[in-house]
Amino acid sequence: MVEGIIGKKVGMTQVFLEDGTMTPVTVIEAGPCVVVQRKSVQKDGYESVQLGLVDAKATRRATRPMRGHHEKAGVPPTRLLREFRLEAGAALKPGDRVLVDIFEGVGKVDVIGTSKGKGFQGVMRRHKFRGGAASHGSMFHRAPGSIGASAFPSRVFPGMRGPGHMGDARITVKNLRVVRVDVEKNLLLVRGAVPGAPGAALMIRKAKAGSAAGKS
Repeated sequence: MVEGIIGKKVGMTQVFLEDGTMTPVTVIEAGPCVVVQRKSVQKDGYESVQLGLVDAKATRRATRPMRGHHEKAGVPPTRLLREFRLEAGAALKPGDRVLVDIFEGVGKVDVIGTSKGKGFQGVMRRHKFRGGAASHGSMFHRAPGSIGASAFPSRVFPGMRGPGHMGDARITVKNLRVVRVDVEKNLLLVRGAVPGAPGAALMIRKAKAGSAAGKS
C-alpha cells in the first residue's frame, strides 16, 4: 500500500482518550485521493505513485496540460498533486482511490506542510534574541548587537543570524501519535500541532520509526 496521503488542515480541538485523559489534537481532512500516475523501477528507477486530492472545483480551473495529464489516468483533474513511495508488493494503478483507512492500525505519522508566513521580522522574534536593557537611557533595546569586528576580518561571516523573512517554509513534524481515524468523514486526528493555517495543504505519511499501533 502507499505510505501516505494528501490532506488539508481543518483546525485544532481536544478529545478524551480511552483512559479519560484529555489531549490536544489537530483535525486533518485526509483524502479522498486518486492515483494519477504510477512510477516503476523499470521506467523511473523507483516505485511510487502520484496522488491527486479530489476537489470538485478543480475541474473548471484546470489548464490544458493538467487536463491531458489526468486524462491518461482516466480521472477528473485535481489541483493538489503529491508523490509518495510505495510499500513492497503494492498493486496500485492509475484511477485507484486512496482513503484515510490506510492509517488504521498505524501508531504514528509524519506531517509535512508549509508554516505560516510572518513577513519581515527582527532578530528577537525571528531568532529569539534576548535584546538589550530596557532601562532609561539604553540605546540598545531590540537590536542584534555587534555583527563583526571592523579591523579583522572586516566583513560579516556567512550564516550570521539577522532580521529577515520569517515563516512560509517547508516543515516536517515527525512521530505524531494517531488518536483517531474516521473513515466515513475522511478525518484523521493526530496529537499536537501541525504546520500551516486552517485549510493549508498537508502531506501525511506513515512514520518510519515507532509506527506500531498503541505506542505514545
